[in-house]
Amino acid sequence: MDLTPRLLEQFTVLAEEKHYGRAAERLMISQPPLSQAIQRLERIVGARLLDRSSNGVELTAAGAAFAADARHLLDAQQAALARARRIASGDAGEVRIGYVSGLAHWHMPRLLANAARDLPDLRIQLTQASSIALVEALRLGSVDLAFIRTAPLQADDLELLELGRERVYVALPEAHALAGAAELSLRALQEDWFVFVSERALPELARKGQLMCRRAGFKPQVRARADDLPGLLGYVASGLCVALVSEHTADLAFPGVRVLPLADTDPEFSLAIRAVYRPDPDPAVPALLRHTASWFDADS
Repeated sequence: MDLTPRLLEQFTVLAEEKHYGRAAERLMISQPPLSQAIQRLERIVGARLLDRSSNGVELTAAGAAFAADARHLLDAQQAALARARRIASGDAGEVRIGYVSGLAHWHMPRLLANAARDLPDLRIQLTQASSIALVEALRLGSVDLAFIRTAPLQADDLELLELGRERVYVALPEAHALAGAAELSLRALQEDWFVFVSERALPELARKGQLMCRRAGFKPQVRARADDLPGLLGYVASGLCVALVSEHTADLAFPGVRVLPLADTDPEFSLAIRAVYRPDPDPAVPALLRHTASWFDADS
């Protein structure tokens, strides 16, 4: 004889109600089938679980212990079913996310905080690398989803989704003559030395920074290049250079640096935020992306 979930449910309801009539009503069956089910359960267990009385039923010591364990079994079964369904829908499980350094200080903390709120059963593992390395990691299967700036040159085997765009700002040393301005023209910096991000680390910002300067009518004097945002801002804080950065760098409190908007920035020079993933992703990836567009909104 099988100890089925239905049999356990019938017993736990009867144990709660301590009355066959009320228990049968809750279970939406008549009393005789319920009585037969309990007798069958007692045969399976090999012990008397209930004592009948004129007012209903009373649990034996074995029955009270079995009722508690039966409730735990039923709860565990429901939890297992719910977890499997959440994982299948992408609302639970694990997703491995890669991101470029330019998204580390503003966007990724918001993604983690919002994911904890909206998808609390989803575990996220983070890896920081260059766009090229992240695209390769996607193809190798070592990450499930990557957030990058520059679209891969060859990505026919990957899905690409643009989530938002950011304007380009300028980072100045606090002692710079123009650091007190509300905004400034890029042309006003033509006599300054620049530090640019490296093509390897952030190719889109590196390329657009050079193009913006040429569009403003000058060729920038490049003193140094940096592989990441802290290195870039370190040069600026030293007083040696100015730098072009994404607008949310203004939300990063970096000592000795003032970040200002540019008055003459063309929309074509905005910086994209893109999600890249495989065409047949784990269900957690589309579940995360259903929420991510609003989390990555540059104006939020």
